[in-house]
Amino acid sequence: MREHNLSLALSVVLEAAEPVSRAQISTLTGLSRAAVTNIVDRLVETGLVRELAPVVLSRGRPAVPLVPVRGAVAALGLEVNVDYLGVRALDLTGEVIAQRVVQGDLRGSDPAAVAAQLEEVAREVRASVLAKGVRIAGATLALPGLLDSSSVLRTAPNLGWRDLDAPQLLPAELLGGVAGFAVANEADLAARAEVRARLSENGRPSFFYVSGEIGIGGARVLGGELAAGRHGWAGEIGHVVVGSKGTSDLIRLEDVAGQHALLKAAGLLGAPLEELLAAVDSGQARAVTAVQEAGRALGIALSAVAHISDVDEVVLGGTFASLFDVIAGPVETTLAELVVFSDWVPVRVSRARAGDYAAMTGAAFTVIDRLVAQPSLWLSAS
Repeated sequence: MREHNLSLALSVVLEAAEPVSRAQISTLTGLSRAAVTNIVDRLVETGLVRELAPVVLSRGRPAVPLVPVRGAVAALGLEVNVDYLGVRALDLTGEVIAQRVVQGDLRGSDPAAVAAQLEEVAREVRASVLAKGVRIAGATLALPGLLDSSSVLRTAPNLGWRDLDAPQLLPAELLGGVAGFAVANEADLAARAEVRARLSENGRPSFFYVSGEIGIGGARVLGGELAAGRHGWAGEIGHVVVGSKGTSDLIRLEDVAGQHALLKAAGLLGAPLEELLAAVDSGQARAVTAVQEAGRALGIALSAVAHISDVDEVVLGGTFASLFDVIAGPVETTLAELVVFSDWVPVRVSRARAGDYAAMTGAAFTVIDRLVAQPSLWLSAS
């Protein structure tokens, strides 16, 4: 019960759009004011929460606003994707303390070699964080593939990886902390970052998140919680069939709307994504057509998601967020055409708000979530 109450109070402080007082925490959690006072005192003593200057109210005693402490705790979000790897460190407020991203083509790569490179980057970020006097709570690694409940990476098709014990890719001592180390799917983690970005505005949002990279992932969010399915594999929209050539050659969404496919269709194969963005912005017909056709295919795949999952908002992240002004129209038009309930409840299409490298951000937030779930681990280590 003590752990539960600590967690409740800390989560209120971390998720509040504006600083909250002890009285507000009591109201929101149902805990007595005396209990909240004791809990908050502990959180302040151990450097997770700090008090701002008292605010004079119209009546009663002045309220003391509470906020998370900046730069006291670091959560590490690591990611391996098809064209980059990196590490981002966030504090309890979501501010980036340190990060490093290394670009490169990792298709068909050797897992051990990539892990060694990621370890080097992680050590640099970790050293930078520790040099600032910040303690590291733990880490989460984002991977673009199917992970089972035991954190075995069953397949990451675009990397060419299969049946890997993901937690063993990196040394435990590098990532240690009271919140431990975990591994998760990159689209799921990007969706978690998106939930955080929308909390203050919409409460606990519901949407289907699409992660547009070289591969295309997805994640369903209901009431602010990830609905990952029985095995944690829900949302693999990139493998949805959106057409065919002849009678047997099936076309998956990634074959049309993946970053590699987009660049090829635009006549820019091998070029960086920035060149595609520039070509679209300048109105180059081939590039615009490639993006519009990708939007049509994406709308077809998402119409299946809408019919099965009853979602009424789609969030476009990654590459699709960058191309949003051109790709959102065809997606919306296709959804309106194909979704049977669109006359009554149109499926909205919105741009992701979590920013760049959302999976790294989401990975770091899961560390904070683990800390919030068991704050006594941090308190006892302080």
